[in-house]
Amino acid sequence: MTNQPGTGNLGTAPQAGTGGHRRRAAEIDIDEARKAFFLMVAFIVLIWILQIANWADHYHLDGSYGIVPRSLGHLGDIFTAPFLHFSWDHIEGNSGPLFVFGLLAAYRGVVKFLGVTLLVAITSGLAVWLFQGNGLTVGASGLIFGYFGYVLARGLIDRSLIDALAAVVMALSYAYILTVAIPGTPGVSWIDHLGGLVGGLASGWIFRTRRGLAGRGQPGKIKPQRTGGQPATGQELQVGQGHPRADLHKELDDLGL
Repeated sequence: MTNQPGTGNLGTAPQAGTGGHRRRAAEIDIDEARKAFFLMVAFIVLIWILQIANWADHYHLDGSYGIVPRSLGHLGDIFTAPFLHFSWDHIEGNSGPLFVFGLLAAYRGVVKFLGVTLLVAITSGLAVWLFQGNGLTVGASGLIFGYFGYVLARGLIDRSLIDALAAVVMALSYAYILTVAIPGTPGVSWIDHLGGLVGGLASGWIFRTRRGLAGRGQPGKIKPQRTGGQPATGQELQVGQGHPRADLHKELDDLGL
């Protein structure tokens, strides 16, 4: 923001099953990436349409829907200010990194991305509303820093090297964005950037991938299956060495079945 004064052969069946799961996961990733791309295109188109309307109205939308610190009447504008800009240079400078970091944030899950956007808008907007000096603040740079923080935190927390590296590489590509986060840059709300970054880092933890214990096999135990129309008891079967099918059970366990 700127302020103005996501076969029946026992030896081959598990591999085929694993391959099927991987293909399904890849299809889901591609579908989410497609959704993320069109979502960010729509996002950019929206802010440019608003910029045209704002320009045609002599930027009166900024005064009506921008953040005015500690003004109760403008508290709700923390949700509208990220869509508005002060000038053509302002929106041009934000559009590129907004699209790139937004796409990186959204491609792992559009629903999570919407939650991240809401949280970052709140943290960055409240930071400006509470701590910014006098003046009006609008712009999408708080979201940019939030998306950057989210992608970086997601990569570290979920141990996804690709996400973490992508965040760093894109941040270096848009190094000028980081330079304006330094306190004292004229006409730039570093408080908004800091609030967005904090919200993005928090989102990386809140929307992290949960890894349950379900599906993890344990040696020497077999999960009961439905057989002969009888429901499973919900208890695991212990197989001792003297069991007549102990060798078969061991082979199945080694295969992850």
